[in-house]
Amino acid sequence: MTNSLFMRIQSRFPADLSKVLIETASGETYSYGDADNASARIAGLLTALGARKGDRVAVQVDKSPEALFLYLGCIRAGLVYLPLNTAYQAGELAYFMGNAAPIIFVCQPHREPEVSAIAKAQGVAKVLTLGTTGEGTLIDQAIAFPNDFAPVACADDDLAAILYTSGTTGKPKGAMMTQTNLWSNAATLEKLWGFNSEDVLLHALPIFHTHGLFIACHCVMLSGAKMFFLPKFDREQVMALLPRSTVMMGVPTFYVRLLSEDDFDTNVTSNMRLFISGSAPLLPETFVAFKERTGKALLERYGMTEMGMATSNPLNAERIVHTVGPALPDVDIRVCDENGDVLGTNEIGVLEARGPNVFAGYWQMPEKTAEEFRDDGFFITGDIAKIDEKGYVHIVGRAKDLVISGGFNVYPKEIETVIDEMDGVIESAVIGVAHPDFGEAVVAVIVRNDDSLSEDDVIGAIKGQLANFKVPKRVFFLSELPRNAMGKVQKNILREDYKTIFSN
Repeated sequence: MTNSLFMRIQSRFPADLSKVLIETASGETYSYGDADNASARIAGLLTALGARKGDRVAVQVDKSPEALFLYLGCIRAGLVYLPLNTAYQAGELAYFMGNAAPIIFVCQPHREPEVSAIAKAQGVAKVLTLGTTGEGTLIDQAIAFPNDFAPVACADDDLAAILYTSGTTGKPKGAMMTQTNLWSNAATLEKLWGFNSEDVLLHALPIFHTHGLFIACHCVMLSGAKMFFLPKFDREQVMALLPRSTVMMGVPTFYVRLLSEDDFDTNVTSNMRLFISGSAPLLPETFVAFKERTGKALLERYGMTEMGMATSNPLNAERIVHTVGPALPDVDIRVCDENGDVLGTNEIGVLEARGPNVFAGYWQMPEKTAEEFRDDGFFITGDIAKIDEKGYVHIVGRAKDLVISGGFNVYPKEIETVIDEMDGVIESAVIGVAHPDFGEAVVAVIVRNDDSLSEDDVIGAIKGQLANFKVPKRVFFLSELPRNAMGKVQKNILREDYKTIFSN
């Protein structure tokens, strides 16, 4: 690719740059021209602060139009964008700064003192701020720069972003996404899902996540469409905007909440052409109830931080409940056994994928990267699946010890490490349990040697160290954890024992 990711996106902007790209919940509008100008100024500022092609810019800010423009500014300047969940705590930020070595960190204004102290200790050169309404030093300083910053040329395999995903060993891994990884997936999905300049996307997802930033925003910008940009999912706001929207992307929780009241019906959804669900498994009962209520079938797709989307139910053909559809046109998928031998139709094994969307490896983790790829380039997803006779993929389980809560991936080992260091704890096991709102909720089961240690003590201690979505919703105490003959903790037994705690 002689053109960079930014150049490709910019080339898809409408000829009339006054067309609205973003409308906020309060009715403010931002045009494609605003995005172009703001990204140029931000690119100019970041460059003036010493950032050069390939340098990392870490970003932990609330969702706002300016936050999207910051992303565009980074890739315009050939910088590597590193979005971080706003829930991450100080210890987590220190790890990211130490591991990724960003030259600039952009944070929420109220966290500047805390973040600056961490940045100084980790050798990060500059901290800027950006608030929900565009306030802060980033935009204040960017205003002085011209709006004609020439995009930096990038090769196909130059990095565009690093996305941290929780690790099975407890330490997050930085998935390296190239210019081609992000562009190919966006171009494929924009076409596959039928995006056009008349579309209006209802955007209630966070933008520190693949789903909200690279999938949703890219599809809009590549088609010259418009989006309603909500800070988060608010049922009342979403219901008010649905009649003016044509597409919505959401996690299953969004659709469960919409279905929770009778006012969600065909009248509200009559203008909608497509509802897309992802980031967590969609329950068959949600799929069925949604279709009964609206007459529309949710389109479920499958992806991962490491590869964006890999499969999707079709736009104009049958969407089969409890499947994530066939492979995208430019992606190869297969199911293999533990030895890497390819299995046949409807045989259950580990799903593997190969394509231009699949990441370049884990940042500074060559051994881990080598473990996750086959010699022929297939990425081992860790998800247990089968492929039926129609080519549709059925996700039937997970090889990795993963909990998906509210659309966010949580690896139990990270939480267990924190719990096991607490006074009064002998050992712990963290599991995911079915939850009506979050899909799965994090639950901790602990063996203690101090009976005064309480559920509130454990939750309070974890809250100070880990992002809120990783904090257990419940904590239980046992005299011992169930183990098999090899001494391995049998989490399947714990999941069975506690499976109904949120349904009673």
